[in-house]
Amino acid sequence: AASSEDEDSDEGEWHRQMSLKRHMRRNTEKSPAGCALNAKRPELRPSKKFACDDCGKTFRDHFSLRSHMRVHSEEKPFGCQSCGKSFKHEHNLKIHMRIHTGEEPFGCEVCGKRFKHQHNLKTHMRIHTGEKPFVCDICGKRARHQNNLKTHMIVHKGERPFGCDVCGKRFNRKTHLATHMAVHTGEKPYSCDFCGKRFTRKTHLNSHITVHTGEKPFGCGVCGQEFTQQGSLNRHVFCSQKNLV
Repeated sequence: AASSEDEDSDEGEWHRQMSLKRHMRRNTEKSPAGCALNAKRPELRPSKKFACDDCGKTFRDHFSLRSHMRVHSEEKPFGCQSCGKSFKHEHNLKIHMRIHTGEEPFGCEVCGKRFKHQHNLKTHMRIHTGEKPFVCDICGKRARHQNNLKTHMIVHKGERPFGCDVCGKRFNRKTHLATHMAVHTGEKPYSCDFCGKRFTRKTHLNSHITVHTGEKPFGCGVCGQEFTQQGSLNRHVFCSQKNLV
């Protein structure tokens, strides 16, 4: 038969285990990170005993492992009832649903503009902060967006990836190709609000507008004479230099 000392020892151990369980439960409820003892005593942390057979990554519970396994499989159990698109994880479906609901939970505190995704808000904030984290290694020019830097790099590489299907002329930017196409199509998308005259390029329209407004934004640095168009200033400078010779 067991001695009373052994019985007291067993009962004491039982009470200690129960106290520890209550303590762990209280601390876990208070903090999502769990009991602070976990950080100091590794033996108290839940063991990662569920391992992925494909990559070896381990997880604390079967649910996490099952969710991870979708990375290796084509399983997409979460489907959108609006468009039928499927996702591997529920939170991805929730984010996708903003396309249909129009929900924009992330708002700019400066201008009030709202966004569906947090990373879009983060990118937008660079307009207000002036941050340009992407730097050209060749000339040091900075850009707000990585795509802008990629477009800029074409200048240094001499690439002209955008070609005209009609005449074969090539351009380093898609916008330049679109402007060029008006030569072949005859399209003049920019019209003057004063007289209705149409232009293939916005710069040509802006230059034309000065005829109506009387604005003379181009001034001679020598004599101060002002002109409505850059071409007129160029001719003035050329003639002035010719007369000096």
